[in-house]
Amino acid sequence: MNTAGPPPATTRPGLELTPFHGLRYDPDRVGSLAAVTSPPYDVVVRPDGLHHLQSADPYNIVRLILPQASSPSARNKQAAETLRRWLSEGVLVPDPEPALYVYEQCDGDGLLQRGLIGALRVSEPAEGVVLPHEDVMPHVVADRAALMRATSANLEPLLLTYRGDGSTAATTMIIERVAERPPLLSTTTEDGFGHRLWAITDPADLARVQEDLARHQALIADGHHRWATYRRLRAEHPSPSAWDYGLVLLVDTARYPLRVRAIHRLLHGLPVADALSALDGLFRVRRLDLPLTEALEALADAACEGNAYLFAGDGSFHLVDRPDPALLARTVPAEHPAAWRTLDATVLHATLLEHVWHIPEDSPAHIAYIHDTVATVEKAERDGGTAVLMHPVREEVVRDLARQGVTMPRKSTSFGPKPASGLVLRALDL
Repeated sequence: MNTAGPPPATTRPGLELTPFHGLRYDPDRVGSLAAVTSPPYDVVVRPDGLHHLQSADPYNIVRLILPQASSPSARNKQAAETLRRWLSEGVLVPDPEPALYVYEQCDGDGLLQRGLIGALRVSEPAEGVVLPHEDVMPHVVADRAALMRATSANLEPLLLTYRGDGSTAATTMIIERVAERPPLLSTTTEDGFGHRLWAITDPADLARVQEDLARHQALIADGHHRWATYRRLRAEHPSPSAWDYGLVLLVDTARYPLRVRAIHRLLHGLPVADALSALDGLFRVRRLDLPLTEALEALADAACEGNAYLFAGDGSFHLVDRPDPALLARTVPAEHPAAWRTLDATVLHATLLEHVWHIPEDSPAHIAYIHDTVATVEKAERDGGTAVLMHPVREEVVRDLARQGVTMPRKSTSFGPKPASGLVLRALDL
């Protein structure tokens, strides 16, 4: 049933987005569509997040994207068995026609985002078609690859952006025309976001979209580890195969700008007092007796002048800025562009983590990467660690570095809104 076949004889210069038979929940078999969705696997951050999602509905997608068992192999086997069972029971049902899917998200603050979900031809960074901007952690790629091998499925789309022609682009006009029709599904998740999905199946519309997208390159906004996983799995399977393609949501940010937020760090086993004492003479440190909102405003002001961070975990906030230039000269690699050397994430990883605190950036026992600001602070206060709150990077900085082939430190940005997991899946062996 999968229609993502081999690439054409001459490779297109840009994006190759292919229709597929979407795998979707039968709404008559689940409590509600909202109850079976989840944030992406790496955003389930609150202390009871996993339990909360598992309890929301026995068919919540988290049982596939974050299976729980005693070992990695047991978890992956469990996810594969769960997926097969849901397919045989009709909980998940493939759509009858291959389609590209228009996906809409909106919230109460006036945000409206629309994009296309499809199977995108997997490419290498050197091809300049899909641009990564962050490094990845090998153990996470290995974990995601093992899960995809076991399930033979793309369980959740990653988020890509491209700069199209705004409202005049053929793709945008088709998306907005399709969005005037009744949707395949409509639901509102507990975070207040509304989600709607439509299918594009008309051959003429599909051809126009594919022709338009073939002129563009994309930036990975969210899902570097999953894209690296797609690349690994494609290399493992002889081409042509369904593994030549991976599930993505593609958004034209000329028409629908994304929000860019920071990803914070939680340093396990490093109390705030110890983290700050190691900075004596190396950074300026000021205690802020302010609520979180005002402390973040102070961080934003300081970030306009240079590298700045907000530490938390001891009941107060501490603004850390103005690093010693000699320290930066000694610790930040000089062979990268200035825009990379001056990133807050670069200084945090190259200077603070590596040289000041001696914390390995890829060790889950020492550091966690958390999207939610309040959750990061609460975890630090509860566990006695240090929360390092970051200021977001502008999208144009991210895109410019990616076009130069320069990757940012891992978990440097959080683009959003992120697609909800569980609305449409892609099975590779149906």
